[in-house]
Amino acid sequence: MSDSDAGWLTWPNAITIIRLALLPVFFWLLFDTPHRAIAAWLLGSLGATDWIDGFVARRLHQVSNVGKIIDPTADRILVIAGLIAVAAAGGVPWWFAMATLAREIIVSTLTLALAALGAARINVLWWGKVSTFSLMTSFPLFLLTSNAHHAPLSTWQHDARIACWVIGALGLTLSWIVLFGYVRPALNALRTGRQARRIV
Repeated sequence: MSDSDAGWLTWPNAITIIRLALLPVFFWLLFDTPHRAIAAWLLGSLGATDWIDGFVARRLHQVSNVGKIIDPTADRILVIAGLIAVAAAGGVPWWFAMATLAREIIVSTLTLALAALGAARINVLWWGKVSTFSLMTSFPLFLLTSNAHHAPLSTWQHDARIACWVIGALGLTLSWIVLFGYVRPALNALRTGRQARRIV
């Protein structure tokens, strides 16, 4: 283990695992209880805490190779699971959910492919974090500003839903732009990984 690797037993990794462990609770609240608003707030909390594990890792000097893997993986899982659940609950149109899902599938596939090819790790781009945060903010708001059985929206729900679309469209657009922004870092990571293997 290198000096810069804090290992897997760290507070940041624990935060990431807790965020993932709360996902089934969100599903239960949304689909098995009448507490739709609580489910929305929980999903929003899971998205809003996206930055905490990385902040704690830097603050406590507990940056780890495991954390660099599970942190973005947790983000992908939360985004994908959240958007599918919100779409299934009628909170957001399926076309919007599918446009987001397609991007997430591409990112996940490319990540696995690069790992299989021996590429070095790629640090998450800052704008990638912004797009994830925007999406993880918009989906809970979509859920909060929609009613089961397509009941009429109240005034505040109608106004808030406009804000949802602004935030959601921003996040979705940024996510696709960032996807292409990863091309150069991915090629460099692949080159670095292959050079390291040749040296070994």
